[in-house]
Amino acid sequence: MARNQRHVTPAPKGWKVVRPGSPKPTSTHRTQAAADRQAKRDLAKHGGGEAIIHRRDGKIRDADTVAPGNDPNPPRDTK
Repeated sequence: MARNQRHVTPAPKGWKVVRPGSPKPTSTHRTQAAADRQAKRDLAKHGGGEAIIHRRDGKIRDADTVAPGNDPNPPRDTK
C-alpha cells in the first residue's frame, strides 16, 4: 500500500502542496508556513501520513508524521 504523503515545494509565486502522482498541486500559498499547515490538515483529514517540506533549492528540509484526524478505530480508554 502506498504511503499517504504531501510535499511542500517551491512554486513560481510562493509554495505549493503536492500529492505524489497528482498532475496538479493540491493548493498554492504565499508562504511556506501556510503551505505546511495546509499539507498537515490534508493529511490529518485523509488518514494521516508524511508531510515533507522542501527548501527553495528543492532539497528536503524536514519531514513530519501526521496522525489520523478522523481515526475510525481510536484507541480504547483503558481506565
